[in-house]
Amino acid sequence: MSQTRRLAAILAADVAGYSRLMGADEEGTHERLQAHLQELVNPKIAEHRGRVVKNTGDGLLAEFPSVVDAVRCAVEVQRAMLDREPEMLEERRIRFRIGINLGDVIVEEHDIFGDGVNVAARLEGLAEPGGICVSRMVRDNVRDKLDYTFQDLSEQQVKNIARPVRVYALRPETAPAQTMPAAALTPQAVVAPRLSIVVLPFANLSNDPEQQYFADGITEDLTTDLSRIPHMFVISRNTAFSYQGKRVETKQIGRELRVRYVLEGSVRRLGDRVRVNAQLIDAESDAHLWAERFDRDIDDLFALQDEITTRIAIALNVELIAAEAARPSEISTRSTSFSAGGPHSQSR
Repeated sequence: MSQTRRLAAILAADVAGYSRLMGADEEGTHERLQAHLQELVNPKIAEHRGRVVKNTGDGLLAEFPSVVDAVRCAVEVQRAMLDREPEMLEERRIRFRIGINLGDVIVEEHDIFGDGVNVAARLEGLAEPGGICVSRMVRDNVRDKLDYTFQDLSEQQVKNIARPVRVYALRPETAPAQTMPAAALTPQAVVAPRLSIVVLPFANLSNDPEQQYFADGITEDLTTDLSRIPHMFVISRNTAFSYQGKRVETKQIGRELRVRYVLEGSVRRLGDRVRVNAQLIDAESDAHLWAERFDRDIDDLFALQDEITTRIAIALNVELIAAEAARPSEISTRSTSFSAGGPHSQSR
């Protein structure tokens, strides 16, 4: 069986001095940690479009489709932890250490593996309590997008990693806070980035269940192609496939994933012919913006798949730009901020 791989931002976190804290107050430490995870850490990960891959006793492993989101999440978690447990003595407070790496990972249903994960775990071990350590790949990818100052800790030789890792440290209390209007702090005010999309799993309409791999291949290739469009935020394959086989309204998907556009479609094969339908939908209005049908011979599945995904990606780029140009100005009705990835409305 071939392995599924993807590029991801990996966040590893654990509690500094956890054994000491548990030795002093086992039940209290466990309850406080669970409260921090449920009230702060897990919601922050979800807010920044990440997912918790697994819990590791005193910590967790999470992945993000965007390294910028991963760093923002880490900074906001660590900054918020400074104000929690004010009644506790400093030596009794729970403090997280966080490491972030950008790398290729092997994906299984409930876990991810590979050097990308291992480096994130080693970076977490190098972080100070309440601090964040990132790899050079992470620093280079966010340095022009986030106004954070990273301290160069030079190259570090870490366990089970052949080559030295360039490490950069960030203290959240020194990072500038992200300012936003008060209305943006309410859940109802959160809106999707203007150029954001999810490719839902294409439906297999053939009588042959073995053709499911072809439908899934179309979905995966489209996700990859769309992610190459400048300033486009694309939901990861893993998250998109969680909707497979479910009947969910487009508007609900848009709200849950915080995307403006949904691409869906179907694949049907009869003999040596295959038909692929694709539709682009505005998740806010549930209106169809673009649709096309492809009828082809199936002499070469891979060539056909490449042709279809390339044509749809090109057409989507044109249609998305046209759709955005047609939208009324939001300046008079919404508070708007701009990031390096494009404009993002902050309130409805």
